[in-house]
Amino acid sequence: MPALLRIALVLAALVWVSSPSAAAAEEAEKVRVVASFSILGDLVRQVGGDHVEVTTLVGPESDVHSFSPAPGNARILARANLVVVNGLGLEGWIDRLIRASGTRAPVVTASAGVKTIEGVEPAGHQGHGHDHDTDPHAWQNVANVKLYVANIRDGLARVDPSHAADYAAAAAAYADRLDALDREVRAALGRIPPDNRRIITTHDAFGYFAAAYGMTILAPQSISTDSEASPRDIAAIITQIRKERVPAVFLETVTDPRQMERIARESGARVGGKVYSDALSAAGGPAPTYLDMIRANVKAFASALGPDRG
Repeated sequence: MPALLRIALVLAALVWVSSPSAAAAEEAEKVRVVASFSILGDLVRQVGGDHVEVTTLVGPESDVHSFSPAPGNARILARANLVVVNGLGLEGWIDRLIRASGTRAPVVTASAGVKTIEGVEPAGHQGHGHDHDTDPHAWQNVANVKLYVANIRDGLARVDPSHAADYAAAAAAYADRLDALDREVRAALGRIPPDNRRIITTHDAFGYFAAAYGMTILAPQSISTDSEASPRDIAAIITQIRKERVPAVFLETVTDPRQMERIARESGARVGGKVYSDALSAAGGPAPTYLDMIRANVKAFASALGPDRG
């Protein structure tokens, strides 16, 4: 066999053997990030790009409020380089899970720095001495997500300083997209007649959205889907819809729709469609990313409440 041919075959063999190892090494160098739920998982991917491997504990279409951790979740946390949580009491199970996992990964609270609001009591409870809890759904105000992104950027830079410039550039680019989305939301909702900017949703997850964009949101449940609306709550919300002529009720993807369907049927309000509050859709759905989620919700609101609604 000619010498040049032997050399070529040896080099080809070396490339064949080394390529899988190189790919594995590159994969191993990625920052392993565990996000508590799907919306945060998307934000981490937007900032981290190819430098991160993201696992979400509560996936798309799933309810972060009622999530019950399994032993496998502790194992996932144990091997994490960074943990990203919402905070504000959203993940009531996360502290116990972190302790059980023994993870030494830093924890980023994505909502740090946001101006919080209180949750609205369910209809029928006003004046009965119930405490107001901090509303954890701060991501429903697009402007707040710029803080989420900045906190994620800083957390990634701490554990992976060699790519800090990449994280900063990605965060800045995404912040520009958030600014554009905020303008888009205001323009779309601005076309809704002021008297129509009142809706009913399954639970009180849209308080930040309402405060930011001039909507009135009513809900038969409190800020957590763990709390069930009582018959008194249901009766009170039906009375309120009739009295205030609320145009539409919206079904959230993470809750049982039967309650809202009953309210719509007995109050005369129309069912305005499904909205996304605490979870993204699956990849093939209408809301696989945070930006898509906000657009899908605004489209549903505008379609049901706008001047040309059917």
